[in-house]
Order: sequence, then C-alpha cells, then structure tokens
Amino acid sequence: MSPAPPARRLRLGLPRRMFSQVLLMQLAIAAGVAVLATGLFLAPLSDQLDDQAMRRALAIAQTTAAQPQIADEVKNTPPTADGPVQRTAERIRGATQAEYIVVMDWRGVRWSHTNPDQIGRTVSTDPGQALAGKEVMEIDSGTLGRSARGKVPLRDSDGDIVGAVSVGIAYDSVRARLIHAIPGLFAYAGGALAVGALAAWLISRRVQRQTRDLAFSDISGLLAEREAMLHGIREGVVALDRAGRVRLLNDEAQRLLGIGDEAVGRSPEDALGEGRTADVLAGRVTGTDLLTVRRQRVLVANRMPTDDGGAVATLRDRTELEQLGRELDSTRGLIDALRAQDHEHANRMHTLLGLLELEMYDDAVEFVGEVVGDHRATAEQVTEKIHDPLLAALLVGKATVAAERGVALWVSDRTRLPDRLVDPSGLVTILGNLVDNALDAVAGTPHARVEVELRTEGRTAVLRVRDTGPGIPVEHRELIFTEGWSTKKPPAHRERGIGLSLVRRLAERQGGSATVGEAGGGGAQFTVVLPDALAEPEPVPALTAPQTAQPATEEESR
Repeated sequence: MSPAPPARRLRLGLPRRMFSQVLLMQLAIAAGVAVLATGLFLAPLSDQLDDQAMRRALAIAQTTAAQPQIADEVKNTPPTADGPVQRTAERIRGATQAEYIVVMDWRGVRWSHTNPDQIGRTVSTDPGQALAGKEVMEIDSGTLGRSARGKVPLRDSDGDIVGAVSVGIAYDSVRARLIHAIPGLFAYAGGALAVGALAAWLISRRVQRQTRDLAFSDISGLLAEREAMLHGIREGVVALDRAGRVRLLNDEAQRLLGIGDEAVGRSPEDALGEGRTADVLAGRVTGTDLLTVRRQRVLVANRMPTDDGGAVATLRDRTELEQLGRELDSTRGLIDALRAQDHEHANRMHTLLGLLELEMYDDAVEFVGEVVGDHRATAEQVTEKIHDPLLAALLVGKATVAAERGVALWVSDRTRLPDRLVDPSGLVTILGNLVDNALDAVAGTPHARVEVELRTEGRTAVLRVRDTGPGIPVEHRELIFTEGWSTKKPPAHRERGIGLSLVRRLAERQGGSATVGEAGGGGAQFTVVLPDALAEPEPVPALTAPQTAQPATEEESR
C-alpha cells in the first residue's frame, strides 16, 4: 500500500496577492477610523448631555425664582400641599418637564415638592451655597434618585434672600438621550464605513490593474531581478519620465555617456549638453539604430516609449566596430594599391625585359633609375617635411592609394611638423579621415588633386586639406560635422556620417576647432587647429669638460 499523502495544514495569514492585501489593509484602516471616530464622539457626548441638563435645570430654577409672588408667599403662607407655592411650582414643572421643583425657605424647609408628603420637611442635600447667594449646577442623588440639578437663591422685592429654588432633571432622561443617539451615530459610522470600503475596493482594483495582480514577493523579486539585469548587461539603459527627465541610469550608460547619478532628475540637455546624443535621448531624432558620438565613443541608440508617457533608450558601444570598419577600408585601399603596384610592376618588368632583349643596356639602366627615384622622391618629400613617423607613413600610403585612383596627393611646401606630437594617434585619425573624404570627393574628376598642409605655430598644430572637388554648399558646412549625416552611400559593414564628427570631437577635446570653407580652386578646404598639440622641446644638455684619464691599475691592466 502506498503511504497516504500528508494532510495539508491550514495556513493562516495575509493573502499573497497585492490586491487582496491592500484591500484588507484599507478595510481595516477604514473600520478602525470609524470605530475611533465613534468613540471620540461618544466620549464627550455624555458630558455634553450632562452639561445641557444641568444648564436646563438652572434656567428653570432661575425662571421660577424670578416669580415675585413666590418669595412673598414663602414669607406669608405656611408650607402646605395645596398652598400657592406648591401650585405655582407644579405648574412650572409640568410646563418644563422637570423631574421636580423644590422651593425652600432660608432654613431648608420645603414649600413645594413632587411628593406632597415631603412638603414641610428639610431637604436631603445641603442648600448652603444657594442660600449664600450662589448659583449651583451639579449631578447629585436625592429623595427622587440621581438627577441633574440647578439651585438658585430666592430673593424678595428688597433683594434679601428668603430661601432657594432647586430644580432637578431626571438622569434617566439624560441617559435615554445618549442611548437614543447611539443608533443614529452607528448608522452614520456604518455609512461612512461602507463608503470607505467601496473606495478601498476601487483603489485596490486600480492597484491590481497597475501591478497586474502580482504579489508583494513577486514585485520584490522583479525589482531585484531588474537591478541585477540593469547593472549586469553590457548595454547602456537610460529611462526617462513623462516630463523628459532622466529617472534611471545603469552602470554601462554612465560609463558610455561619461555622467553619474547626478544626472537623475535632469533633462538630457542639462546632463549631457546640447548635441545629437541629447536629441536622440529626448526623442527629437527618431528612427532605429541611430548613430551618435559621445566624446571618443561611437554609440548606437534606440528609443522606445513606455505606457506612462516616458521612454527607455538603449545604448551600444560601436567604437571598436567602427574602428575595425575603418581599418577594413584602409586595408582594402592598401590591397588595391598593392594590386595596382603589382600591375604597374609587371608592366615595368616587361619594359625592362624588352630593353635588355634589344641590348639597350644604357636605356635599361636609366629606366630603372627613374622608377626607383620616383618612389624614393615621394617618400623623401614626405619625411623631410613631416618628422613624425606615423603621419609620414600615413601620407606615403595615402599617396599610393591616391595614385591608383588617379588623384595627385601633394604635400604643401609650407608643411613643417617636428617629432614632438603629444597625441600622434589622434592626429593620424584626423588626417586619415580628411584625406579619405577628399579622395572620395575628387575621384573620377579631371585634374583631381588633394593638397595636405601641416604646420606649427608655437605649440599649436594647424592642419589643412584642400581638394579640387565640387566643394560643400554653405548651408551644409555645419551639417557635415553632425553624427549620421552624409551624402555618400554607406558600405555594407558600417554606417556613414561618423568620420567628420570624430574629427571635430577630437579637435574640441584638445581645445581646438574643425571648420570647412572654400579652397582657392573652388573645392573644399578643411582646417583643424589643435592648441598645445606639441610638447615642449627638450633642453639641450650643457657640455661638460672632459675628465682627465686616470692611469690604469695593475689589475685593470691585466
């Protein structure tokens, strides 16, 4: 026989769903507030009813004592059950619904009472304060039980105290009023509780829809997973609220954008400054896989709106991919140049072979000398003017590529650049992008020519690249430095519109500038100014006097 399954134990506690918990808590709060409000109302109600009863008794006593004939009758008639004082007091008691009206003389002897048998007897409570001229309000017990009382002095026409008037309101009537008020109070409290319960249910339903009927533990788990995911993925995530302010930045976004937690609560313009990156995050530039440049990084951004009116933007670092794409372009250019050189070399070898077969040895020697001299002249022309090896090698390679594309690449006679560059790789990037753009602009045009000028003014480096192409319209001279803007068809492996943006960013990073204008021949002229691009020249060490040679020791001689 298989063992019987264990009995499930009844689990007591709050329900798991957030909707149910919020509803129960709100109902408990509404019920507690209703009970508390009822208790706070009932607590002073009893005292208020007592005070009202005592004031009513005092008012009846004052009205009774104000009857002038009562004081005269107390002075001139004996206390009897059918006397004028008793008749007047009973008439007033019947009209006011008081429990009793007792008129007494200065000795405390009753002249009126609800029970006629008590007339002529001394009152059971001390009337001393009233007989002393004071008005008294109190809750006390007498021959008729507990009552709310009011006592006032009785004065004659001369103002002398001849007795007192005591009026009582049955305390049972006060309690009855209190008990009578409780059902109505509970009805109001129940109505308020019902309204509160309905409001709590409506609010809980709204919470249920907004939280998708999740439990608190589920929400806590989702928050923990979100934090781990946001700070663990290798993509930048920027969340914005409906007002366009940054409300979340993960670690990767802070690294890519170069900002910290201080950007939270600020707009993209305030956090990043004006530019394409801020426009992409703010949604002013739309599209998918938008390219933007932030400092030295090439970023791919995508922005998606959220249901609450905000948005979430993701950022991917494409710097290395862009560099690989440019290196691929350069490699392809070098391969094309090598292919062209191979073809040209084959032609030259055939020419040389023909000269040798024709036994034109002198012409063959002269032909070889001219070919070697042309290549050597190009390299020497560059290295004589540009002493930095990276830039010199770049221009020699670009000259070969330019020759293959039918473009003459010249180095200006004004070019002078010492080997003291602070950031040679940055200048290589700037020069390479400008020369590539110039070659693309003039390729296929007659008399195509690109001229490069590199000179220094103190520690400032000035770079100019001129071409004989169609030039750049005035209205486009600032747009060409914008990320993603290009008039050329992009290759398959990367996007266009990044090179000139990087040129300007690299120049501005060093406190310089990058501008474009019109060249002398009608083409374009790009000018890049880089302050403090050159290091200070090393001081020349002072010559010291030669030391006198010391005679060698015996051990050194051996």
